[in-house]
Amino acid sequence: MEKLDSIIFYNIDKAIRAYRNYAQRQLRENGFNITIDQWLIIKALLENPEITQNEIGNLVFKDNASVTRIIELLVKSGFITRKVHPTDRRKTNLSVTKSGKDIIEKVQNLVENNRSVALQNVSRQELKIMNNTLLKIAENCINTKNKS
Repeated sequence: MEKLDSIIFYNIDKAIRAYRNYAQRQLRENGFNITIDQWLIIKALLENPEITQNEIGNLVFKDNASVTRIIELLVKSGFITRKVHPTDRRKTNLSVTKSGKDIIEKVQNLVENNRSVALQNVSRQELKIMNNTLLKIAENCINTKNKS
């Protein structure tokens, strides 16, 4: 019977969880009152100003209930605003506030440092191979989903 640490998907998940825990700890220890998920949603909004809540969920791999909860916290924190869409009351327009842009800017150096710590002793060649491999795995799974 195979051991967990020989299963590639177990190791991918372990690496992602270890990185997220490390990155969240660094945010907290450096006095930032924001979570990784909140940071991701603000970044998604900054990069895609017209994005819908469902599209945000797809982009950051979160279900609609989680995105709604995170957006509510971001509104309360003053990092984003939410306004009813002028022509479709079922939709909302989300926009990043000045303090939201400021927190992203302030956190950027820490994010880059977190990445460099996580990627220590990983060569550019290894990164390139790993990235290509992960993209192929994702594509295989997406193609399988579309064939069903």
